[in-house]
Amino acid sequence: MVARGWHPGSWRDMPIRQVPDYPDMAKLAEVEARLARFPPLVFAGEARRLEAALARAGHGQGFVLQGGDCAESFEDFTANIIRDTFRVLLQMAVVLTFGGGTPVVKLGRMAGQFAKPRSSDTETVDGVSLPSYRGDIINGPEFSAASRLPDPARMEFAYMQSAGTLNLLRAFATGGYADLHQVHRWNLGFVERSPLASRYQDLASRIDETLSFMQACGMSDSPQVRETDFYTSHESLLLPYEQALTRVDSTTGDSYACSAHFLWIGDRTRQPDGAHVEFLRGVKNPIGMKVGPSMEADELVKLTEILNPANAMGRLTLITRMGADKLEAKLPPLLRAVKRAGRNVVWLSDPMHGNTTTVGGYKTRPFDAVLTEVRRFFDAHAAEGTQPGGVHVEMTGQEVTECLGGAHRLSEADLALRYQTFCDPRLNAEQSLELAFLIAAELKARRAPSASLPAQAAQ
Repeated sequence: MVARGWHPGSWRDMPIRQVPDYPDMAKLAEVEARLARFPPLVFAGEARRLEAALARAGHGQGFVLQGGDCAESFEDFTANIIRDTFRVLLQMAVVLTFGGGTPVVKLGRMAGQFAKPRSSDTETVDGVSLPSYRGDIINGPEFSAASRLPDPARMEFAYMQSAGTLNLLRAFATGGYADLHQVHRWNLGFVERSPLASRYQDLASRIDETLSFMQACGMSDSPQVRETDFYTSHESLLLPYEQALTRVDSTTGDSYACSAHFLWIGDRTRQPDGAHVEFLRGVKNPIGMKVGPSMEADELVKLTEILNPANAMGRLTLITRMGADKLEAKLPPLLRAVKRAGRNVVWLSDPMHGNTTTVGGYKTRPFDAVLTEVRRFFDAHAAEGTQPGGVHVEMTGQEVTECLGGAHRLSEADLALRYQTFCDPRLNAEQSLELAFLIAAELKARRAPSASLPAQAAQ
């Protein structure tokens, strides 16, 4: 279907949702033209390596860990915040690798996750209505007319901040910070202070033994121990920005969206005849699509055909976001339909978005519900004979108090202590690592016949 006249701007002829109302279209065109001359943020060869790694996960030879902020902010652009989120993702990956016995594809919601879909175009406070905050790449979070006015110049600032973030991530990934010995020492600190320390100590000890064995064999200085592959991703929402950063690969002649290695379509913008599907169907990056409880089986199969006409494993990742209470009814029919149609996809669980609630005036997510959705995701795949490929979580390396529960039993009274998100609540560093230990236990258990996650893990 890509042969049907696709080009990077063909989305402009299609119906579009979640688009900002820019007051000055001439200024928008000027910014787009400047961005089109900027260097790419990522490279086609990197995107191809990621697609190959995703394909292995789709075949059960790896596990995908995708995580990061709900929405990055210009204000939080500091080395410490970038480092802390990267560190927690590495910690989670090490736990999953050793506990689950499988390579982990590390995919950050970083260096470009600036735009957010909204359920309403406007927000009303004390009788005053203003445009909704759509992410720093579009407008500001402050409730004022000047802040909420969409400004195309923000796209250039987002580009510069993404370039700086990517530069730091690449340095962390290859400059010694990602050394397995270093990452494991961070995990030991978590094990010592966690209320669930005894449960995690066995895995920590096994990692120690493995690293000691590798050192004894002279393998501790190999690149696989000292460095790691780390990829970036964000929702492909602001299409003028995405088109402006699309480049033709000089080695293949294919078009790549060079704002990130991996882009996804949200649950609100996945219309088969819509602009967002039109744009992503033609770029050669590995891409994703959120799959919510309103998705019908026939529509999902149709979308897989549009977005992955060659049916290549690794090209298309389906990120399910059902909610713990809906998944058992909603996901199995979709798994069966995709399997019956012979469509090659990677399945991830997003256990965050479907479990959002409001407590004491704060949007939050109960950790128990997050874990329950992950468990039921694995259960559904086991029942249908399909492959669970990974998880997609909103998290941060900071010790925020935005999600309830976890080992430290964050309560409603704790939410106000460090509630810092402008959009959706995120798992904090300890909750994120705790989730990784519990998923590792799940992966290990499912290698044994008739095994399942211990009931106490959800407590």
